[in-house]
Amino acid sequence: MAGEIAKTEEPLVVYEEDDERGSKETVLQKYFLQEWKLVKYILDDIVFNGRVSDLSSVHRIRSIMDKYQEQGQLLEPYLESIVSPLMLMIRSKTIEVGLASDEILEVINPLCIIIYSLVTVCGYKAVVKFFPHQVSDLELSVSLLEKCHGTNSVTSLRQESGGEMEAKCVILLWLSILVLVPFDISSIDSSISIGQYTDVNEPPPLVMRMVGICKDYLSTAGPMRSIAGLLLSRLLTRPDMPNAFISFLDWTHEVLSSVKDDVMDHFRVLGVVEALAAIFKAGSRKMLLIVVSSVWSDTLAIIKSTTAARSPLLRKSIVKLTQRIGLTCLPRRSPQWCYVGNKSSLRKNMSPNASSGIDQCSCDADLDISTSEKNLTFLDDENMDVPDMVEEIIELLLTGLRDTDTVVRWSAAKGVGRITSRLTSSLADEVLSSVLELFSPGEGDGSWHGGCLALAELARRGLLLPISLPRVVPFVVKALHYDIRRGPHSVGSHVRDAAAYVCWAFGRAYYQNDMRNILNELAPHLLAVACYDREVNCRRAAAAAFQENVGRQGNYPRGIEIVNTADYFLLASRVNSYMNVAVSIAQYDGYLYLFVEELLYNKICHWDKGLRELAAKALSSLVKYDVEYFANFVMEKIIPCTLSSDLCTRHGATLAAGEIVLAIHQCGYSLPIDKQKEVAGVVPAIEKARLYRGKGGEIMRAAVSRFIECLSAVHLFLSENTKRKLLDTLSENLRHPNSHIQNAAVEAIRRFLQAYFITGQVDKATDLIMSKYLEQLVDPNVAARRGSALALGVLPINLLVKDWKVLLMRLCSSCLIEDNPEDRDAEARVNSIKGLLSVCEILTEEREDFDLYFPDQGTSLFLMIKNEVMQSLLKALNDYSVDNRGDVGSWVREAAMEALERCTYILCKRELFDANLAIGLVSGIVKQAVEKMDKLREVAAKVLHRILYNDVIFVPSIPYREKLEEIIPNKDDLKWAVPTFSYPRFVQLLQLNCYSRSVLCGLVISIGGLQDFLRKASLSALLDYLQGTLNGESIMRECTLSDDILWVLQQYRKCDRVIIPTLKTIEILFSKSVFLDMEDHTPIFFEGVLDSLLTELKGSKDFSKLYAGIAILGYIASVSPPVKPRAFSQLLTFLSHRYPKIRKACAEQVYLVLLQNEKLVSENNTERVLEIISDTCWEGDIEVVKKQKVLLYQTAGLESWLPLNAMDGVLSSSGDGGKNKPTAVDENASYSSLVGSSGF
Repeated sequence: MAGEIAKTEEPLVVYEEDDERGSKETVLQKYFLQEWKLVKYILDDIVFNGRVSDLSSVHRIRSIMDKYQEQGQLLEPYLESIVSPLMLMIRSKTIEVGLASDEILEVINPLCIIIYSLVTVCGYKAVVKFFPHQVSDLELSVSLLEKCHGTNSVTSLRQESGGEMEAKCVILLWLSILVLVPFDISSIDSSISIGQYTDVNEPPPLVMRMVGICKDYLSTAGPMRSIAGLLLSRLLTRPDMPNAFISFLDWTHEVLSSVKDDVMDHFRVLGVVEALAAIFKAGSRKMLLIVVSSVWSDTLAIIKSTTAARSPLLRKSIVKLTQRIGLTCLPRRSPQWCYVGNKSSLRKNMSPNASSGIDQCSCDADLDISTSEKNLTFLDDENMDVPDMVEEIIELLLTGLRDTDTVVRWSAAKGVGRITSRLTSSLADEVLSSVLELFSPGEGDGSWHGGCLALAELARRGLLLPISLPRVVPFVVKALHYDIRRGPHSVGSHVRDAAAYVCWAFGRAYYQNDMRNILNELAPHLLAVACYDREVNCRRAAAAAFQENVGRQGNYPRGIEIVNTADYFLLASRVNSYMNVAVSIAQYDGYLYLFVEELLYNKICHWDKGLRELAAKALSSLVKYDVEYFANFVMEKIIPCTLSSDLCTRHGATLAAGEIVLAIHQCGYSLPIDKQKEVAGVVPAIEKARLYRGKGGEIMRAAVSRFIECLSAVHLFLSENTKRKLLDTLSENLRHPNSHIQNAAVEAIRRFLQAYFITGQVDKATDLIMSKYLEQLVDPNVAARRGSALALGVLPINLLVKDWKVLLMRLCSSCLIEDNPEDRDAEARVNSIKGLLSVCEILTEEREDFDLYFPDQGTSLFLMIKNEVMQSLLKALNDYSVDNRGDVGSWVREAAMEALERCTYILCKRELFDANLAIGLVSGIVKQAVEKMDKLREVAAKVLHRILYNDVIFVPSIPYREKLEEIIPNKDDLKWAVPTFSYPRFVQLLQLNCYSRSVLCGLVISIGGLQDFLRKASLSALLDYLQGTLNGESIMRECTLSDDILWVLQQYRKCDRVIIPTLKTIEILFSKSVFLDMEDHTPIFFEGVLDSLLTELKGSKDFSKLYAGIAILGYIASVSPPVKPRAFSQLLTFLSHRYPKIRKACAEQVYLVLLQNEKLVSENNTERVLEIISDTCWEGDIEVVKKQKVLLYQTAGLESWLPLNAMDGVLSSSGDGGKNKPTAVDENASYSSLVGSSGF
């Protein structure tokens, strides 16, 4: 609760003695409720006003209390300050206002919300201590409860609660205190004094009123049910309530004997059982023995019902009631045969005289044991009368340990412990034997879990004697490793967690003398679970159990070092537990071989694929401690498992075999020849058994690739036939569509060829490898293209040098978008870029080997990289391919940027990097830095940062390098992916001629895109840039930007990906009054835009493009001549467009243009033209629209703008008297029009 500790006004170091001298209020403010000042202010206001004036303040307090749900003890120091004044207010207001008025409920309900919120956080036992408990309050509270009992909650939402439910709960709790008054209730009941109580055999009326209300609440689903049971248990177990007690039990018998299968009856049965359990907890044994047989009969009947089978909560309550019936049947006793618990501590065990203290403890324990033996003999001779009912109760509790729900098993385990504590040692031993039967192989995981909980309870209570530990520990060890496969997953984590709890209980219960051998047996298994369990809670539970044993038992070898290594936080990461923590612990004696067995028999065959891979690596990390053991014993166990019929086993064994072979080699140990042959035959045996087929074939292919990679790394002896088989296997894996398998195969090929095919000369075999991968670059199978491109990038230089020119050209062409749409594949292009980069680096880094083969072609290699390779990569930056996965071209662009960076370094080493390349490089990257994808913007900015500030290679000839360094400072962790950070920086490049057009190409994509946040950030950055800082700078920047926009419109003609956002950008800028005041440059820009619109909008079916174009025409038509008439003429043509929505949008623009420009139409005709536009249904029939368009032209005096065929069509349709009317074609009838009108 570090965040909830109050902050002091001045930072100071607080010592314990300062707290002792400080006031209670000061200490509480430092360490407890952080919001105490606010809570106290609200409470003072409530007390001052005598009621809650604002219900929101109550909910505010409740929200504050809810934060302490898991740390309720932090509120306990404040409870008296909160509860006492509120309860006194409830009491005084009830007396003052009276129960006849409904106003009392409006007063107390909000107060009860505050009190009940404390009950939910701190528990009712901590809160009720501060309730008033005067005798006179009993009748008052009963009457108040009756008043509240008649109200119902308006809403079931807790946030909107009016306090009705909370008021009932608080008053019930208040009554549970008041009924404990030490006087006869009949002497308190005022109704008796006025003569209303005549039958002395009947309970007092006051009691009957309380019992009646509680019976109603026992049928509710809310918290009133359990609180009503608490009240009944305290009321009916009073010495003066025998009649009421018997009457209530008769009622419960009726309820339990007539169970119905409905919801309300279910809650009533649950409430009755909970009430009986509370009564058997609070009542005296003498009173309960009278009714125990009848209650037990009802319990047996209800446990066999279908209602109990469906309700875990009911079964839990039945188990709780059962154990309390058993405790009632057995006399309360303190058996002398119980084990006296361990009281040692870590501080005591670590003290200098720990040994003597431990010896003394052992002597004391021996003395206690000897005394216990004497007493045991006495007790065994004692003839203890155990009722037959107890045997049935124990049997039911043992059945509860097998229940499917944890809450039932936990309650049953507690019951077993409590009842066993009242039995003789011989009977307790029988109970233990029954518990151990739960660990039989035929039992389910629930039985194992329940058995562990029961053992822990017996150990905690001293009921599990040290003499029985040798019987118990083997079952605990099995439970620590319990993991049962069920389909695609397994069960058992709760069993392992409970087994660790048993070990934790052992450490707290026994002395070192009794636990020495047991701990030596349990510790390795605990640490194996702590290091290798799949679940983090089990790892931490096992580590906590080991730590508890080390701290309490003392002097455990290497205990403190292991506890520090297996830390709570270090075990949070599974990888860290396997690869670091376990390796550190395995160096100590007694742990290595158990760890190996755990990995070998349980983890490499685990159902989780990731865990098998991690277990294989973890197994190899232990090889260094005993190489011969792994080379002989472990390998003999693993190799046969590679052909197992179980997929998980053979997959894990194949991975483990490869990793162990590699680790053995790294330790400097050589496998015998026969063992090498056995290892080399694993892959051919797998292929012969056809284990690639069917389910699991994919993961086996990846495992085999990793296995071959490990063999290649150690240069294991392979025959020529085996080499060919392994190479064929890897080549087949390269063609697999799974990228994980391809990547594994590529890494294996890299190692395999380096180990077995580097001979210094290109022979026939190596030439076939090269030609095969080159052919697959154009294979129709996209998976083959992907794999071959990656494989070419890992070939050794002796395979690359022969056809290096052909190879580079093939890879360059593979980086570009395929001509055939059916052959296009983004992943293949990404892999081609990676392969191309890798080939270039291999050829240039191993320069001496290249010159050895071709001494005169070194320069031509670098020139090809400069010309063909760099140009292909720059073209790849324009890959904007899209499929059903989205912008898959972004993968290509990202790979191209990284490849361009590394090829730049290659050219810089030979001083071949010039200004033209620099301009193309920076322009292509900054374009990506201002586009719409956050990831690409970040990658582009980081690539530029590395190019500008590379410490090893200086990249020369970059134009405006100082400006670039100002925009991209040499700082780490800059938030380039955040639009509001990156756009204001990169937009400054618009003032640099060599970069401005590339920046604008990317910027318009963001401004005209669909993402609102991105559009706002990029537009804001552009507008801020256009404003400028000097006089006249703004106009100059607008002119430059207008020229660049015209270039974009010409460069990307008919490319909707760029044109549409560009038109939207122009529209937005027009709305911001940009480009409208560029003096002589404005008409030129408008003419260029109109020319582009004439081309782009002609025949277009894209609604967003048409809308943007019409809006631009409207803006241009509203400015001064000479472009106004042309824009208006183009705008009018869309009045007869085939799409109704476009006609309507055009009509709206025409209407606005005419309102703003009176000179376009004569003043006499303006009103008539506007009337025609507003009265015409432009979304109606196309023939009618055409007539209205001609009429508009004629009215406006614009007949010269109207096409001749349009006029002829109108005349012909009007001259035939309507006899030969052409059939109107509904443009909305086609599916394409429907889809188009939706904006898609």
